[in-house]
Amino acid sequence: MTQPIPASVNTNGTMLVLFVPTIANYLTGPTVAELTAGAVLDLTCYLTGDGYTNETSENNVEDPRLCSKAVFENRGDYTDTMELTYVINPASPADDEARLALPPGTRGYIATRWAIDSEVPVAAGQEFDIAPVEMGVQRKQTPGRNGVHKITQKPFIVGTMARDVAVAA
Repeated sequence: MTQPIPASVNTNGTMLVLFVPTIANYLTGPTVAELTAGAVLDLTCYLTGDGYTNETSENNVEDPRLCSKAVFENRGDYTDTMELTYVINPASPADDEARLALPPGTRGYIATRWAIDSEVPVAAGQEFDIAPVEMGVQRKQTPGRNGVHKITQKPFIVGTMARDVAVAA
């Protein structure tokens, strides 16, 4: 029997990363209106190709037993972390919205949609990961020849991250 190979999604251009100032109930899912409101900042084109890092580390709890030579383990706590690297252009405020909108201490939500073309409008039923955040220090990156000016910034995740929540109408 031939095993079917599932189709994959190229990562180029298939992410949407938004900074959303307000979501009424992010754990059960934002609304289309909340994700498309005028104050929402689309960070996707500001982020560099490797400028979105979202990781989860999970700890284990050792469970040794007197009756066994093996040490078992159980799930422990986990930590979600995020880091953003984006382009800056201080001479042109219209091209510098990410830096201007995200000073240290700014609170809101990073909403991330995976594996759908970034140009597809937000719609009901799409799934997002939503992280409540407080923005950290904007760290200017050392410039390099033939490069662009960038800032790396840590969004501190200040609450439970909601994974794969569906957007409500």
